[in-house]
Amino acid sequence: MAIIKDIIKTNDRLYRLSSQISELSEELNIPSFLVGGCVRDLLIDPNIDSVDIDIMVEGNAIDYAKKLAKTLGVKTIVPFPEFATARIPYDECEIEVASARLESYDSKSRKPKSVDMTDVISDLKRRDFTVNAIAISLSKDNFGELIDPFDGLQHLKSKILKTPDNPDETFSEDPLRMVRAAYFASKLSMDIDKECLQSLKKNADRIKIVSQERITNELLKILNTASPSIGLILLEENGLLEYIFPEIHIMYGLDQTSEWHHKDIFFHTMEVVDNAAKLSKKVNLRLAALVHDIGKPKTRRLHKEKGYTFYGHDDLGSRMLEEVSKRMKFSNKTKDYIKKLTLLHLRPISLAKKDVTDSAIRRLIVDAGEDIDDLMLLCRADITTKNPNNVKKYLSNFDYVEKRMKEVDEKDELRLFQSPVRGAEIMKMFNLPPGKQVGVIKSLVEEAILDGEIDNSYEEAIKFLNMLKKTGKFT
Repeated sequence: MAIIKDIIKTNDRLYRLSSQISELSEELNIPSFLVGGCVRDLLIDPNIDSVDIDIMVEGNAIDYAKKLAKTLGVKTIVPFPEFATARIPYDECEIEVASARLESYDSKSRKPKSVDMTDVISDLKRRDFTVNAIAISLSKDNFGELIDPFDGLQHLKSKILKTPDNPDETFSEDPLRMVRAAYFASKLSMDIDKECLQSLKKNADRIKIVSQERITNELLKILNTASPSIGLILLEENGLLEYIFPEIHIMYGLDQTSEWHHKDIFFHTMEVVDNAAKLSKKVNLRLAALVHDIGKPKTRRLHKEKGYTFYGHDDLGSRMLEEVSKRMKFSNKTKDYIKKLTLLHLRPISLAKKDVTDSAIRRLIVDAGEDIDDLMLLCRADITTKNPNNVKKYLSNFDYVEKRMKEVDEKDELRLFQSPVRGAEIMKMFNLPPGKQVGVIKSLVEEAILDGEIDNSYEEAIKFLNMLKKTGKFT
């Protein structure tokens, strides 16, 4: 087997930690190995500093983790006795120590019902894919030896994703591995082995036993890759997206008028997501790109002259995302963000007119708030036409809107806009108790500023309030 000690040495942190682990293993007479993603990443690029380092030991992982933590100066570990693993919260990276083990599963759960100790080869066989079933020995007598019983290195080079064992057993035991197949296909630009693809389709409904939190986490990891569409299309074409994200699944095969969009709603969306990935590393912006047309299937109508129309899909999509976010376990912050961008994604193009008013620009800036730049990026990502003249036209339109926004924004400082006067001042001036009427008066001040009737200043707001009080036009 190949010795890659020299490759490990090129990664200072990994080599330092591996040497410390090797010393401990010699002292305890327990074989230890680097496994998982850190090995895969090292073989792809020795300069990659993995966020997680996985250690396998042929022995008691929890006892070993306690001793390793002490060596590293870490006071406590996080043990998981039911999985024979322990996590060491090391400052430089997350370290997980696991016993070489075999697991058996209940058909209704992805949690193992029994865990039995085994050796390194048997442990690697139970892993998800051959590219993740490679180990590096950290024992002193063969430090740096590559243990690759399932040709993972060759599959990594040929960019083929295969399972070490029968794919039906691999995916049925832990159905989340099917979503991870899509993730690795996206992340590593790999093709999935034909037998694995057939197994994905056969076992797709098994994904229902996996918790939503785990599925959503993998979905976000797909969105975080350079070309998310690779994984998303794999999920759709192999029957998984129907269970994972039905609102995106139903876009597949639905035509739309192809003036400046891809003809099919689903593939248009895939292009928008990839475009967003090129424009920004923000995973929530990529998520917004995925859901921005979520209301289209329900608003799709065929007009005799205009072709397919989707009137109100922005508003409906934003409202749909309330329940979708709850089901998908998105955070409130993420929910509010994708709802806002979905609701507003048509506004900038409608403002791309030479006679657009300052008032309309102000309202867009205020409505988008601190997410205005992301909104404009989403709008640019939404251009999927293959007509270069149309691309030029739409980009020019957005350039014009952004220019006008900058002019108005510099003049009014609107991004974090709020009324210059607080509710307490309004109550005092109008002799009002707390209640709805205070909010109405405050809104009148804000509307006057947005419409350009008064400047965005405390002095102008007070003058306006005095006028309202004098004329009685606030009731």
